[in-house]
Amino acid sequence: MPTFRHGKASVFKIDNASATLTDISNTLTDVGFPAKVDTAEVTAFGASAKAYIVGLTDGTISLSGSFDATVDSLLSGVLGYATALNWNYGPEGSTAGYVKYTGLGYVTDYSKTGSVGAVVKYTATVQITGAVTRTTW
Repeated sequence: MPTFRHGKASVFKIDNASATLTDISNTLTDVGFPAKVDTAEVTAFGASAKAYIVGLTDGTISLSGSFDATVDSLLSGVLGYATALNWNYGPEGSTAGYVKYTGLGYVTDYSKTGSVGAVVKYTATVQITGAVTRTTW
């Protein structure tokens, strides 16, 4: 029987400019972590269907949450930072034995929005560079 977990326990940590992992989970409301692999077409003359081979992996992490001055300082400080930053993502939480993804990335987008009658929100994008490791806490 599968074991399902609620998303409310998700954890996301990212380096600040001093190479210290900072947990920003308490401001996040959504983490998107799609994985994709490039493909290259290798169809030859005479084929009746396309053929492909797999290539390189690629991905971005999308973050969204409620604005916080401390997290704003962190994300503003690493936006466009030239050194790849460590990140950790635990979709089920950070309890020992739960799945954890780790890797390096660059913060390539950081936006803040506010409107009358709503909480101030933020979104950020982390471009993954290199391989992602799947392990456990």
